[in-house]
Amino acid sequence: MRAIGVHKDVIVVESRAWRTTATVVRSGGEGFVIDSPVFPDELELLPALLEQAGFPFSGLLATHGDWDHLLGRLAFPRSALGVAETTAARLRAHPGAAQRALRDFDERHYLARPAPLTLGSVEALPVPGYCGLGDGELELHPADGHTVDGMAIWIPWAKVLVCGDYLSTVEIPTPEASIDGYLATLARFEPLVAQAAYIVAGHGGPLERSAARALLREDRDYLEGLRHGRRDASALPPGRRDGEQRRLHAANLARLTEHV
Repeated sequence: MRAIGVHKDVIVVESRAWRTTATVVRSGGEGFVIDSPVFPDELELLPALLEQAGFPFSGLLATHGDWDHLLGRLAFPRSALGVAETTAARLRAHPGAAQRALRDFDERHYLARPAPLTLGSVEALPVPGYCGLGDGELELHPADGHTVDGMAIWIPWAKVLVCGDYLSTVEIPTPEASIDGYLATLARFEPLVAQAAYIVAGHGGPLERSAARALLREDRDYLEGLRHGRRDASALPPGRRDGEQRRLHAANLARLTEHV
């Protein structure tokens, strides 16, 4: 796990697993951890990292309901978890899904954890909307398409966009819910990216504005090509054409066929 400071009030933590990110933000004596690292030792170190950096801890947020973004409760077991209303509905509709997915991951990687994942108190946040933090407010923006649920979090005083599983340098778009929804989310991101200092993707770490704008164009082109039947590997964005991305592309094509 590595930690990257992108602003005096924002630290991005990058997990060894899938380069999954967690973002720590503070304002006025309060602090949130958004999303989570994955491995047990990374989660164990997270409270100490906040203490060493002088960041307070007040609660957890998750951009969406995929299990690898919900593990903050393992680091802060008594904390409430704030999610979009759509994510709260997803978690209610599929109780235990995150725990089963985590158990499968741990079994495949021979990992032992000190305690099972319990999501505890889940607070449903209206999106679009705002979430107070100290003497500031986080802006919450809808971010569906990759999954049926989700939100992106704009930190206005730091000009940082935490966007969940979008705009990744290491992973192609995976529209598990809807290509149209994914494209609509990218359109909502465009004005935020244009004014951001950094964009924090759910996988791959923080990006400066110019790189994120280029990535947004590449992702839009890929999705448009997918919708119009581009099947070969040339459809993949530059720099994201390895074996795993080809597998994800094949899964995208299969999913598209199922919906026809």
